[in-house]
Amino acid sequence: MTGEPATTTGRCYACKGTFSFDPKKVETMLVDPKTNLPPGITALGTLRPATPEAVARSVDEPICPECIEKARRISKTLHQPQHWDSEPPASF
Repeated sequence: MTGEPATTTGRCYACKGTFSFDPKKVETMLVDPKTNLPPGITALGTLRPATPEAVARSVDEPICPECIEKARRISKTLHQPQHWDSEPPASF
């Protein structure tokens, strides 16, 4: 035993890129193989209640570190208050 973490290679669910990761430490997303979407998400990206059957057949899919970082940057941007140079534009 070398003491190095066990690694495997797989595809990122988000970008479909191949990367190496430690299966015990990688970020994952629950995905229904029947729809290739997370349970509770429609093809149009809207939310719906996840059925117990969809959750039961779903598997964890790995997400690469680059996609995790991109999601964190987007989330941070979306949760910041809007800054205006002057008064906000008037609505018509």
